[in-house]
Amino acid sequence: MGDSLVLLSTSHRVAVGLLSWPAWQAVHDAEQVLASDQAHPLREPLAAAGVQLATLADDDDPYVLARQLLDRVREATGSVVWCLRDDGEPDLVRALAEAVTADPVTAPSVGMLPGSYDVPGARFHDLVTVIDRLRSPGGCPWDGEQTHESLVRYLLEEAYELAEAIETDDRAAMREELGDVLMQVVFHARIASEDDEDPWDIDEVAGDIVAKLVSRHPHVFGDLDVRDAAHVEERWDALKAAEKGRASAVDGVPLAQPALALASKLIGRTERAGVDVPVEVPDALVPAGAAVDEEYVGELLLAVAALARRHGVDPEQALRRSVRGYRQRVHAAEQADRAE
Repeated sequence: MGDSLVLLSTSHRVAVGLLSWPAWQAVHDAEQVLASDQAHPLREPLAAAGVQLATLADDDDPYVLARQLLDRVREATGSVVWCLRDDGEPDLVRALAEAVTADPVTAPSVGMLPGSYDVPGARFHDLVTVIDRLRSPGGCPWDGEQTHESLVRYLLEEAYELAEAIETDDRAAMREELGDVLMQVVFHARIASEDDEDPWDIDEVAGDIVAKLVSRHPHVFGDLDVRDAAHVEERWDALKAAEKGRASAVDGVPLAQPALALASKLIGRTERAGVDVPVEVPDALVPAGAAVDEEYVGELLLAVAALARRHGVDPEQALRRSVRGYRQRVHAAEQADRAE
């Protein structure tokens, strides 16, 4: 009578044939190594290692297959390894468990042996595979027609939906929207891989950001000392300017972003660079003793929007015009500093 049945599970998210040492030991020591699928991905790696993978006739009924497998184990004189499919064959595993529970005296021992494991981030490969399937011939017609340009509005929508989920502390929505944003990144990379003149893919996107993060964090990956988070941000801007060859503290700030965010970004960049271009705040906006906090600023901005509407002024356009003027003053101040 066979002594045991080993159910060997593997992850399709790692390279085929990368098995743990206990898994290799189990298949080498087994009297029989079986699977239900003639095209099982482990067939060739096992054959290369001198292990024959035999096929046990599959049956649509997992209970029939379970009985066949247990009978094969009973007839064997050594252990039998069953190589599970990528999905783990849950119906077969359940049928085996019920059969062993129903006849614990004569049933052989059955154990699970993970042959390979998902590493952190492994599910990302599933997303890449799904996007590739949708984009490839025979996939989704809509996905196949998209371009970088046509997807821009979806990327912006998903980013705003994520921002809303964060602001409302909706963790379930945050998880969903992060997935939608990630899908956009993978989708754009998949489209880029089809370019005839300058193709690149998600691996190169990931490689670029890894290299950037390492180079921008010399205090972590090098021997640079920093004082605090503000110093880190200051060093980041300096390193970024050097990498990009930028002459101005406000170069590289995307001007297409909403005017309020643009204004805040430009002012922050200018102040960190030490460029003296102050923005005058009328005293009337800050009454004596008023606490200038998030609530106060929010109500003030709301009042400005109401004032603009009352006088037929587009507040977004008005602020954008003022921001462009501020940006020109920053450039002028920088040029004056260099001329001295």
